[in-house]
Formats: sequence, C-alpha cells, structure tokens
Amino acid sequence: MDAAEERRFREFVSARAPALMRLAYLLTGGDQHSAEDLVQTALAKVVTRWGRLDEPEAYVRQVMYRQQISWWRLAWRQRETSVADVPEHPAGRTGTHEAELRMILRKALARLTPRQRAVLVLRYLEDLPEDEVARVLGCSVGTVRSTAHRSLARLRTTAPELADLRLSEVIS
Repeated sequence: MDAAEERRFREFVSARAPALMRLAYLLTGGDQHSAEDLVQTALAKVVTRWGRLDEPEAYVRQVMYRQQISWWRLAWRQRETSVADVPEHPAGRTGTHEAELRMILRKALARLTPRQRAVLVLRYLEDLPEDEVARVLGCSVGTVRSTAHRSLARLRTTAPELADLRLSEVIS
C-alpha cells in the first residue's frame, strides 16, 4: 500500500469508525469489547484489499457480518463438551443455579434502602464486625443490629429463594 492509499484508509477509518462501532455493538448484542474486536478484525482484513475496493464501507460491513457469524458458530460449537459421565455438582448446585441466585440477590438488594444495603454488604459480604460497621456508617451498634435484622427479614420476603443460603455463599 502506498502513502496515498494509507492516507485514504486512515481517513476512512476516522470518518466511519463511529458508525462501524454502532453496527458492531448491535451485531454483538451490546457487548462493547466484542464490538471493538469485531471492528478491529474487519478493518485488519479490509486493509489487505484496500486498493482494490470500489465501495469500502459496504465491504467492511460484509466482513463484519460474516466475522460475527463465524464467531457465533465457533462459540456454538464450543458450548457443549461431550463426556462419558455427567459431572457431579456439590449439593445439587450448578454454575447456572449460582448465577441465578446472584441475579436474584442483586435485585433483592436493589429493593432495600441504601442504609440497609450498606449494613448487609459490610456485615455479611465484607464480614466486618458490628462495631466496625457502626464506625464506618456513623451509627450505633444497636442500629447496625436492628437494621441488619430488618434487612434480612425483608430479603427473605422479597427473595424467598435466598432464605436457606448465607449471603457469602451466593457471592463467592
């Protein structure tokens, strides 16, 4: 590629990068990092043919579509692994189950007040003693105890799936 073609390519990339990123973002289902990878991969493939292209943007878009389909097919093939015996999960819990519990916990915590959330996070997830939580939040130990009690009761009513678990088990 000579200097004039390189300059034309750089101008094309700087002018069309936002539109290409928007397209890649939609193609990847809203994954910013995958979108950046898709644009970069497509441009790396296009630069080798730059001097021979009549409509460079149409070609870049076509490369992006095809590359995303290739990645999707590759991911689909790699999703399943055949094994002779089904692997055992401790206590009947699977990775999917744990992920669901984390999402339930996040939604349940979002329903609490900021103070209730802070008490639960500091006390049970950060494993701070009650007096340390009280010092951090600027309240009494009694307030921490009562807030934790009420917050846990509210979590149990809004997310009964979490009733049998310790919060630290869901997060880890």
